[in-house]
Amino acid sequence: MDEGLEKMEDYSVLMSVYQGENPSHFQESIQSMLDQTILTNDFVLVCDGPLTDELDNVIEDFLIEHPLLFQIIRLDQNKGLGNALNIGLAYCKNNLVARMDSDDIALPDRCERELLEFSKNDALDIVSGTILEFQHDPNHITVAKYLPETNLDIHAYAKRRCPFNHPCVMYRKRSVLEAGGYIDFPLFEDYHLWIRMLENGAIGYNIQSPLLLMRANSAMYHRRGGISYVKKIMIFRNYMLKSGFCSKEDYFYTLLGHMTVSLVPNKIREKIYRRYLRNSYDGKVMRENIQREYK
Repeated sequence: MDEGLEKMEDYSVLMSVYQGENPSHFQESIQSMLDQTILTNDFVLVCDGPLTDELDNVIEDFLIEHPLLFQIIRLDQNKGLGNALNIGLAYCKNNLVARMDSDDIALPDRCERELLEFSKNDALDIVSGTILEFQHDPNHITVAKYLPETNLDIHAYAKRRCPFNHPCVMYRKRSVLEAGGYIDFPLFEDYHLWIRMLENGAIGYNIQSPLLLMRANSAMYHRRGGISYVKKIMIFRNYMLKSGFCSKEDYFYTLLGHMTVSLVPNKIREKIYRRYLRNSYDGKVMRENIQREYK
């Protein structure tokens, strides 16, 4: 990927962590961003409320190894993901910001691929890509989540489903702030932001190859069920309809489908997501290709 390297900008990494995170997953997630083929010069880590000693130890170990790389922002109490990211975004030194969750694993060239897209097209505001899901072992991929590639298709897709994979997105800080930044919208902070950015004229692109390995076990699908989740769905879909972003047809189609999936037993919901809401994937072959490429 030598083409365009000379035009690549510096980028910040933005991550939030809270006390419920697994220390081993947290360590693995940070390390994957430090193993990038093009390394960040600014890693902003927001501690969303007090952490466990184990999580603090992970942070201290990285600070010893990279004393000048990290900005550690500690919040006195848990403010929720949207608020934590908004606070962290203000500290990011670069205009390009790579979001990273505290339990996923970025592939080594994730950021280089995204930076290359920005270097090739100055009009881009958001770049994401394909994610590969695994339950417990990253060597055993279950399914993939592909998204529309071009901006026109992204706009159409966004009316019914989230158009970017938030765990591996890179965006222009300026464009996020112009759209109002992250807003506290429980479980839909990212989708809410993408809609406002697209309405504000932001240009998006989704790379059609894997950038990140995402943990997607039964607990993740469990969080997407129950009456409380249905209420949040209704609030968000009502916002989409009232704002004029989606039509009544889009509204009723997605609301009915989303509510139905959320109210079925967790095992059935997990099967629906994996079989119908994700893409089939030859995980063994892809993982072997990834391992061979990065040896």
